[in-house]
Amino acid sequence: MNLSNLKPAAGSTKSRKRIGRGQGSGRGGTSTRGHKGAGSRSGHSTKIGFEGGQMPLQRRVPKFGFKNANRVEYNGVNLDVLQALVEKHNLTVIDFDTLKAHGLVSKNDLVKVLGRGEFNAKVEVKAHAFSASAQKAIEAAGGSIVKL
Repeated sequence: MNLSNLKPAAGSTKSRKRIGRGQGSGRGGTSTRGHKGAGSRSGHSTKIGFEGGQMPLQRRVPKFGFKNANRVEYNGVNLDVLQALVEKHNLTVIDFDTLKAHGLVSKNDLVKVLGRGEFNAKVEVKAHAFSASAQKAIEAAGGSIVKL
């Protein structure tokens, strides 16, 4: 066996349907497009979701729920993460730029400090929002909070 006599397995390939090659081929005339209508014309393409005039799935399924256009989405940062940051880098102020520099938030995020974990560092924490438990824990440790 060599490259000159390689062949695909028997029955694995099929010759393509040659349409529009005359009446004798059995696929001449309308060339598998049927008679009249948009589908028989050149340049025809159906819209996404079009079901031949039947009410499309997207429109016949009932809609429910509510999306609030004014929702404010915060990126949560927990106290245990801030504690680890303070211990590792010996910080006195934690602000948005510090969090961004350490990869905890992106440039367009709003930051909310959440109350999971222990916190005993005396630091000033600047963020857009604080949970009640986080605020209590920071102030109990002798730190202060600043809302941006």
